[in-house]
Amino acid sequence: MSRIGLKPIDLPAGVEVKVDGNVVTVKGPNGELQETISELIDVNIEGNVVTVSRNGDAKEERSQHGLARTLIANMVEGVSKGFEKKLEIQGVGYRADKKGDTLVLSLGYSHPVELKDPEGITTETPSQTQIVVKGIDKALVGNYAANIRAWRAPEPYKGKGIRYEGEQVRRKEGKAGVKGD
Repeated sequence: MSRIGLKPIDLPAGVEVKVDGNVVTVKGPNGELQETISELIDVNIEGNVVTVSRNGDAKEERSQHGLARTLIANMVEGVSKGFEKKLEIQGVGYRADKKGDTLVLSLGYSHPVELKDPEGITTETPSQTQIVVKGIDKALVGNYAANIRAWRAPEPYKGKGIRYEGEQVRRKEGKAGVKGD
């Protein structure tokens, strides 16, 4: 049995879940999210608890069970609390700035990189070396943070680049000097 799929989802105050066929809609104080789940999975709402069950024991049904439960739990958390990813910028001259809904990154290229925030996502720059990506959809927040990081991923020799907060970058030793006779 799927241990994750069997866990019930408790709904916080102000969060409402509706199931229409295989489309699950979650409304909350931060917004509304919608997800289509597999037809093999049943979603039951009893009071303030959502449970996910499957009809049979086939491999695909088992694999979809935990996935559906996790997707619904992430939607519930997103519309109630929201998600955020923090990024750090390291390197001389590397910095971030916010102009309206555009994130402007100076990353050592000949021109600044300008990224317009996608719909439903906001970015903040508490300092020139920090970026905070916020939103209600966990997948969109993670994807946008990964896109920002991809512009200058941390390199292993000096550690310069954009990294997630707390990310450990394995460092390499530089080119060793050649010993002469």
